[in-house]
Amino acid sequence: MKLYDHPVAPNPRRVRVFLAEKGITVPTETIDLLKGEHRTPEFLALDPLGRVPLLVLDNGRCLAESVSICRYFEALHPTPCLFGEGAEEQAFVDMWQRRVELELFFPIAHAVRHGIAMFQALEPVQLPQWAELSAARANEAMIWLDKTLAGRPFIAGENFSVADITAMCAFDFSLAVGGPKLPENLSNLRRWRDQVSARPSAAA
Repeated sequence: MKLYDHPVAPNPRRVRVFLAEKGITVPTETIDLLKGEHRTPEFLALDPLGRVPLLVLDNGRCLAESVSICRYFEALHPTPCLFGEGAEEQAFVDMWQRRVELELFFPIAHAVRHGIAMFQALEPVQLPQWAELSAARANEAMIWLDKTLAGRPFIAGENFSVADITAMCAFDFSLAVGGPKLPENLSNLRRWRDQVSARPSAAA
């Protein structure tokens, strides 16, 4: 088994944090996205879309998409549970994971890819207006996340989950590359971020 990775990109980090929470070690190989190593014929033979993370299983099959990889490891190693236990909790974790991904993670990614010059290697036609609109959408998501976190410790409820991993990776990536910032007045969101950032897995 091998995991193709990138040290800065948020999607590969989602998998690294997830694995760290599980205590799982997987051999990795770094793919330099800014140098276009994900577009080589060798890598495209593994994944025609040329994306990381990519998990090559022992049987040779290639599993892409960060959440799909996390679900695979959740099935193999169900403890600690990061996708929820029981029908109700699983449904709410899935809902919040999806909302955080669509309303926060993706807008931050678009704001960065279209608004920061170094990412032109990944987004040859950058659209500054789309970057501005995406940053505004990310800020709206931060506001309702702050309200959501007023009554509970983690995004999906009482337990740390994959939804928290997705949000943490979005915020950390944005901070690292100069994307949308977390407003000072969102105290619940800042409390949550301090809490999840203190977990050992956050170093992954």
